[in-house]
Amino acid sequence: MKAPTDTVYEMFGVPIACLDRREAVSVADRLVSAGGDRTVLFGVVNAAKLVRMRGDPALFRAVLASDIILADGMSVVWASRLLGKAIPERVTGIDLMQALLEQASSRGWRVYFLGATEYALSKALDAVRRDYPGAVICGAHHGYFSEKDEKAIVADIRDSRPDLLFVGMGSPKKERFLAKYADDCGAIVCHGVGGSLDVMAGLVRRAPRRWQAMGLEWLWRVMQEPRRLWRRYLVTNTLFSLMVAEALLARLLPANLRGVDDVRWGVEPDSHRRASSGDGTVAGLEDRQQSRSFRSSGDR
Repeated sequence: MKAPTDTVYEMFGVPIACLDRREAVSVADRLVSAGGDRTVLFGVVNAAKLVRMRGDPALFRAVLASDIILADGMSVVWASRLLGKAIPERVTGIDLMQALLEQASSRGWRVYFLGATEYALSKALDAVRRDYPGAVICGAHHGYFSEKDEKAIVADIRDSRPDLLFVGMGSPKKERFLAKYADDCGAIVCHGVGGSLDVMAGLVRRAPRRWQAMGLEWLWRVMQEPRRLWRRYLVTNTLFSLMVAEALLARLLPANLRGVDDVRWGVEPDSHRRASSGDGTVAGLEDRQQSRSFRSSGDR
């Protein structure tokens, strides 16, 4: 079943699903409830990742291996509105993870956690047991492992028979791991959640909700770790603003004066469409699995 054309927005070559959090959870709920052996990979992008993807082809391929890509950042939502296609809301990795854990708790789903340090992971699992008592923690492994350990970890995940797999590692490690191994892990839904396990463990504080609503969570993070993060956000925010300005200018110019291909400027080529359909089913998952295998083969 082909996805309706209004369910994705192609921004800088990345097909971002026009879904809110409730709709994303509904997709996962239907898939897990239906069972089967299909794997659906959720990915997220923010301004910093979109900037980095431009100069990192391996990361670009890994992100596009996702079946559903969501906007994790108000800057991406605002940019979509400026460029003529409004993404309904941002869906952060941790917000989606917590919403899926609520479903897991109410439905008894099996969950595997991969990522963080051993200490942070232990604290995060304690929080899951406290806050989501109905979720079945079927396995866990810290995120500090070498490439030679990957296949053993994948086998452990597969043997645990999870419904959900959360991968809490930094970028681009989590994207490359999931692009390479998501289909081998046996989980129905895989989701890369970055540093969310540290937040759940109580080791990192999230920005207040008002800051989040204003799109200032990045500034909160800089205030927590100024020496490490100020330069990164200054550079990436500036570059993303320039990318959006270029795309906006290109939309205002006649097509014969643009001098660049449409993908660069966030126009929506049909050949790249992928997302969930409006009724909560995921279109073209078999094709996406084949594409995931192809895109990640260069990193194997």
